[in-house]
Amino acid sequence: MKLLHIFSLFLLYSSLGYGQEYSISGKILDAHDRAIEFANIIVFNTDQSEVLKGTSTDASGFFIINNLESNTYILKVSFIGYQTYEQKVVLTGSLDLKTITLEDAVESLDQINITVKKPTLRREADRLIFNIEKTALVEGNMLQVLKSTPGVLVLGDEITVKNSNPTVYINDRKVNLSSEDLNQLLEGSSANSIKSIEVITNPSARYDAESGVVLNIIMSKNLITGYRGSVNSNFTQGVFPRYDLGTSHFFKNKDISFNVNYNYSKDKINRGGDDMVNFLDNSNAINESWRSLTNRNTWSETHSLNTNFDYFINDNNTLSLSSNTIYIPYFKYSINNNTLITDINNAFLERFTADNLSRDNKYNVGVDLNFRHSLTKGSLTFNGHFTTYNYERNQAVLSNFFDVNNDFINASAFNTNANQDTQIFAAKLDYSLPINDSSEFEAGVKTSNIKTVSDISQFDVDPNTGTETIDNLNSDAFDYDERIYAAYANYASNTEKWSLNAGLRAEQTNIEGVSLSTTQINTQDYLEWFPNASVQYNISDRYNVYANYKRSIARPGYADLNPFRFFLNENYVVSGNPNLVPTFTDHAVIGTTLFSDLLTIEAYYKNYDGAISEIPRQNNTTNEVETTNEVEYISVNFDKTVEYGFDFLTYFNVTDRWSIYAVTSFYNIEEETDFGNGFVNQSLWSNYSVLQNDWTFLKDSSLNASFTLTWVGQNLQGFQIVEDRLFSELAISKSILKKKGVLSLSVSDLFNMQDATTSVRYQNQFSRGFSDVDTRYIKLGFRYKFGNTRLESNERNIKTDERDRLNKVNN
Repeated sequence: MKLLHIFSLFLLYSSLGYGQEYSISGKILDAHDRAIEFANIIVFNTDQSEVLKGTSTDASGFFIINNLESNTYILKVSFIGYQTYEQKVVLTGSLDLKTITLEDAVESLDQINITVKKPTLRREADRLIFNIEKTALVEGNMLQVLKSTPGVLVLGDEITVKNSNPTVYINDRKVNLSSEDLNQLLEGSSANSIKSIEVITNPSARYDAESGVVLNIIMSKNLITGYRGSVNSNFTQGVFPRYDLGTSHFFKNKDISFNVNYNYSKDKINRGGDDMVNFLDNSNAINESWRSLTNRNTWSETHSLNTNFDYFINDNNTLSLSSNTIYIPYFKYSINNNTLITDINNAFLERFTADNLSRDNKYNVGVDLNFRHSLTKGSLTFNGHFTTYNYERNQAVLSNFFDVNNDFINASAFNTNANQDTQIFAAKLDYSLPINDSSEFEAGVKTSNIKTVSDISQFDVDPNTGTETIDNLNSDAFDYDERIYAAYANYASNTEKWSLNAGLRAEQTNIEGVSLSTTQINTQDYLEWFPNASVQYNISDRYNVYANYKRSIARPGYADLNPFRFFLNENYVVSGNPNLVPTFTDHAVIGTTLFSDLLTIEAYYKNYDGAISEIPRQNNTTNEVETTNEVEYISVNFDKTVEYGFDFLTYFNVTDRWSIYAVTSFYNIEEETDFGNGFVNQSLWSNYSVLQNDWTFLKDSSLNASFTLTWVGQNLQGFQIVEDRLFSELAISKSILKKKGVLSLSVSDLFNMQDATTSVRYQNQFSRGFSDVDTRYIKLGFRYKFGNTRLESNERNIKTDERDRLNKVNN
């Protein structure tokens, strides 16, 4: 309570602090000394990441911006047909800039060309900033932008950064979606409002401790009053055709800003598998080999919707409401399996088929309420979040068994009904205090609660009569309750030579999981501290060195903790593990950037304490009493996981119309744990490399192309060796219809080397697998943009509204 009182008094003192207010004024003229009316005057912070104030000139070209603190600003003056004027302003008192003359733009007004810029990449001590605003990448969707972002790898539904699954934020607001739902949302969301992607490899204490790596999608703050929209459609031909269509709309006036993205997709996706499990006897010699040939198909219809509403109450207060929604009313999952069983001499013994048909229904709705209040010095931000998630699956499995002569013996069948209902509540308060021109202090508190109710009911079915009998052994219900209380403090300082960011976060976690049928209770109660620090020294404008460290946590999910056993067929099962504990990760990096961000070299080290991984475990029980050949997929904590390596990254323009991004990483992963028969230790050196080329063609830069190769060498994942893979994608876009329309064409997995081959060989575990995923496709898309009109037609109203609107922009 004392700490709470001290924190409250500190916030009160800061909010009541007195700060001297100044103004910037001046007059905007053209080259002929004529006044320019309606010119935009915008004041940014020093790195131009935030718009602080703005106004427009009156009929005499005069402007004034009031209520500015003593600080350093970037002032920009712009008007159509003229070159943008930019000036750095060190404000220590009210400043009269006298007269500013705007130079004519090179293009004539009746032949205005939209300049398409190239993406830029900037390396900071704790992150990579990939700026794509006004580049060809904004013509696609958010997922395509992530695929083009340096350091980000999209493998099916999984997004990874340096072998880690990042936490995704949009404008610093966490997206609480599963990896599959997140992909659906990103693929259905237009990228035309994205400013940049921040790959934050060392997040500050302001982020949750689970955020070991953060992908923060920064949306641009459009200052143009009016309306704009777009419609888009895509056709994808893989093994089967897929379709999606969507629409995006943006509206803004002086008081509100609103945007909405909607997308509908209809997919059928194929996946093949060829797996071999060698079941061993007591001397670890092969007793039986089971080869499973599997064909999987999924049919789905998905609706995704994301919205954002901002209400600019006044200069100091902004209220925002945003939501992300995924609704899947139709999802059918079919698995057809044929398993051949042979002896050590490859002689046929028997076989069985297993047909698995599932039908799912799912929705996920997340809502954020955000309120920001600017104090005399600093700001307070409150965020409230709510997610509701519901998932239902009805599964039917039929197996047929055949003898050594391939004659039918018998059949077995079972049905499964599974349900999950999850609700997430979170609230946080963040306080930001600029200490001086180059440093800032942040502090905040957060609380969150996850409640999940799930159940599974399995029924044995008589194949002849269809009669169902409840299987109590494989039926259960599970209640999960997780509460987290967090507080943090963070300090950042940036000078010409030094950049420093250091913080400390504390999180108290209380978890209780109850299996209702077995009365098994899993509880966890712990307080942990999570420090982070980043420091960068700029030797010159062309060279710098940096280092950072962060401790983070990965908590086991409720789906991993519940004790359910979900059968794919009678011999393959997915099991929960109520004994899982969190993973704590220590991550350290040292690096240097050379030749003005042309080349970055890093060395890193990661230590995972209790790394969680889902692994296949085969049961080789064979004796005179029973034979139980079963493969169980279960998540476990490893005793030791260490990763270290070296990264080399470059990003440069070969010509004005050709840019290259390249990275190569050499890294080693070592894993060790005891499965009850002594320790198993494996380690492997691997390579990860990317080569991305971006081109711009034609005089008006309306034709763009990108070709990306990603090499993922043989690597170790959860005691499985994953063989070499090559990811490839060619994307082409062409602006048409006076640049209001965009045609796009992309081709994926050109060399058919993206499928994964895995192998397991340690102690009494001996298996291999090949997964033929539907990654080879051709995608044709079209987007049409419209709108971009002013809301008022009366000249006097336009003048007043624009000035008032720009004056109110300070968020």
